[in-house]
Amino acid sequence: MVVRIRLGKPRKRGPRAEQDRSLAMGIAALLTPAALMAAALGAWGIAADFRWTGSFAISSGLFSHWQVWLGGAALLQFGSYILNRYGRGGRTAS
Repeated sequence: MVVRIRLGKPRKRGPRAEQDRSLAMGIAALLTPAALMAAALGAWGIAADFRWTGSFAISSGLFSHWQVWLGGAALLQFGSYILNRYGRGGRTAS
């Protein structure tokens, strides 16, 4: 009797998987500057609350709060981290 145990799904192989990984790396490269811009807007919002700078550019609505900008920056950077890990596909920098 032969018993086979399969753990997890098999990995994609071929040109489509490489294209997906390249796309993930490209998007991850764009998310880091977006996270930096969101963090800068969050810092500006904090500085405006302490009256260290002029008024914040967005005066009303959801995006007028610095917490939203810093939370968004954290989410964008986390997404960049995840896409970079997927894009490397187990390969490490040497």
